[in-house]
Amino acid sequence: MSAVIRNGVLWPGLFSIVWMLTLTWAAAELRTESAAYVTTTQRSELDGVVEAVRQSTVAAEIVGRVEDVMFDVDDVVEKGAAIIRFRDTEQRARAGQASAAVEEAAAALREVELEFARTKDLDARKLVAKSELDRMDAALSTAQARLKAAKAGLISAREQLSHTEVKAPYSGIVVARHVEVGETVGVGQALMTGLSLEELRVDVRVPQSLVDLVRRHGRASVMLSDGRVLPAASLTVFPYANKPSHSFRVRVKLAPGIQGVYPGSFVKVVFETGERASLMVPSKAVVRRSEVTGVYVVGPEGAVFMRQLRPGRTDDERTAILAGLAEGERVALNPVLAGKVLRDQRAAAHE
Repeated sequence: MSAVIRNGVLWPGLFSIVWMLTLTWAAAELRTESAAYVTTTQRSELDGVVEAVRQSTVAAEIVGRVEDVMFDVDDVVEKGAAIIRFRDTEQRARAGQASAAVEEAAAALREVELEFARTKDLDARKLVAKSELDRMDAALSTAQARLKAAKAGLISAREQLSHTEVKAPYSGIVVARHVEVGETVGVGQALMTGLSLEELRVDVRVPQSLVDLVRRHGRASVMLSDGRVLPAASLTVFPYANKPSHSFRVRVKLAPGIQGVYPGSFVKVVFETGERASLMVPSKAVVRRSEVTGVYVVGPEGAVFMRQLRPGRTDDERTAILAGLAEGERVALNPVLAGKVLRDQRAAAHE
């Protein structure tokens, strides 16, 4: 530092005085914020797999030959749309016979009802034996029962006819087809598999050490590969553990209608497990130099120095400090400017 001696007293040079004032002004221009304890939410991050809530395989309910397959893999199907048709000649014939049987039974019932009415009128005038009225009453009951049976047969025949056209139980996408045109299938044989993208959930395995906290707090979010964070609509914690891994299965249901999420893909599930007071600083104040992480601390007199520390989780643009910083210490919010001030202070100290 340049200086002159006057009357036995050391006086700093004009340049040094200006330099010191400049450093003081630069330090004063640094924007700072004090490290403070903030109550933060504790979270645990686990891997999960997306799956469809609605995924099923449609099976045949009759024995028949496949006449038409209307959809293939990756096709979008609306609810109620016909997806497979069987040959229905025999079923239509049975439905026709059942319909004719209903008409026949209805006509017979009308004839018996008229005969019963005449017999009842004669009985009122004492012109017919009581046994004849009883006989006609029994005939009427028999005719009514036959009509009821014929109608039941018609319902059954129509039900069998409806099974010749397999319809989609819900709107979705075809993921597999198990039959081809011309094949003869039996009852219970798989025909087509589909799933719906409208309702999705995430299947995740939670360690035994965390399951009680997950069950108690009941809050989670799903992080997608594109950066989106989706809140969980609900959680279902299975009441038993997997024997080999001793982990609990948890289903995280997502809100309906989410786009760009597909069954089978991996995601991150973040469960809230409690709260803790943590020493926090703005994340923009934290600098990383190779393997060293630290902040620029501004002292009470404006002196700037680098402080190495151990950071924790970053949350809402703030970083938790696990070691290396005390509550109330001021950190520079502009590390670039703080680094320049520190270099100038060091240079001034060596003049």
